[in-house]
Amino acid sequence: MLLMLLALAIFGVTYLLIITEWINKMLAAMMGGFAIILTGIVNQEIAFAAIDWNVIFFLIGMMLVISVLRQTGLFMYLAIKIAKAAHGRPLPIMIWMFLLTTFTSAFMGSVTTIMILVPIVLVVANELKISPIPFIITMVIASNGGGAATMIGDPPNILIGSATDYNFIDFIVNLTPPVFIITIVSVALIWLLYRKGMQVTNERRARLMSYNETNLIKDKKLLRISLIVLGLMLATLSLQGVLHIETATIAMTAGLFLLVISDRKKVENILANDIDWVTIFFFMGLFMIVESLVETGFIGMIATQIMNVTHGEPKSTSMVILWVSGVFSSVVDNVPFVAAMIPVIEKISVLIGNPNTMHPIWWSLSLGACLGGNGTMIGASANIVAIGIANRNGFHISFWEYTKIGVIFTLNALLISSFYVIFRYY
Repeated sequence: MLLMLLALAIFGVTYLLIITEWINKMLAAMMGGFAIILTGIVNQEIAFAAIDWNVIFFLIGMMLVISVLRQTGLFMYLAIKIAKAAHGRPLPIMIWMFLLTTFTSAFMGSVTTIMILVPIVLVVANELKISPIPFIITMVIASNGGGAATMIGDPPNILIGSATDYNFIDFIVNLTPPVFIITIVSVALIWLLYRKGMQVTNERRARLMSYNETNLIKDKKLLRISLIVLGLMLATLSLQGVLHIETATIAMTAGLFLLVISDRKKVENILANDIDWVTIFFFMGLFMIVESLVETGFIGMIATQIMNVTHGEPKSTSMVILWVSGVFSSVVDNVPFVAAMIPVIEKISVLIGNPNTMHPIWWSLSLGACLGGNGTMIGASANIVAIGIANRNGFHISFWEYTKIGVIFTLNALLISSFYVIFRYY
């Protein structure tokens, strides 16, 4: 019991440091990870073995792929193309950017998509002389929604995919339908919330329309090769269950190949500037801390309590997991939350004793964590990244300014997800 309380104390302090950002989140996670070793809760061998290297190398591989795609100018081209397709009108631009962010996040990851597209929206908003804040908030919501649709779209799904036997196709088949419905309803919400709030002059629209987007493509040959490699990577991920190749190997193969044909002589620059080592080491520390909760029996206790509430009835368990995940992921980063919940679900699976009844429970965890992350500005990694980009460019988004919009979209998403889980699986 003493070791459990100590593990919980380290876990709680780490969470507090991550939420308040008093120190860098990577530093907080790594300090917590090594604190569990120094205090004797687990030994170094067990702590290091808890790190999921499939997740770590998958993230690195995807970062390499994105690094090369960014060099081609593809993302800037797409954003300007969409702005021109909307004839420079703010509301249609917002809706198109919402849809682009949703789609891109499903395959590129929510954080990566935000890092690429938010700076572009800042340029568009500057040309139109309007505030980019509504665009940024809705794009964050889109990134977490789109990321929920696939195994590679959002860090919580990467964790779930690595912890289970579900493959790329399983995630698409089970999670894309509710995300599609949520996206349609979200577009309607955007129209209701912002239809009267944004006006621009014809002069500003004309200036945006004058952009020659073809000049934004910097390397057409590299773009063609990159798109072919990207397509092959996605196809291989979709056939992962048949090919029996892990996601890390697929992503690293694609990333290393593109690195060789693009900047093989500038590897040091890419590793220093394009690989998000903060996120990588954050995950490592997190895996170590969560392992301490498993080893001390806390995870098993939580699983038992959930079972006591739901009596092992699958429908009730799914709903509890969905809403608990949604609420908690709104107020704390959904990555550490899911990392902590995965052992809980695994323990529940043992207690229920029927693997077939666990499928909707896993999907409920995914939907709750990914979509609940939209609730506040600290609910998901993409939120924090977007707020940081806005602040560095002189646009302050307050906690309340984000939350009053995020809560609306989160409740909508969780309600739709609840109906979906009940009607599809029960």
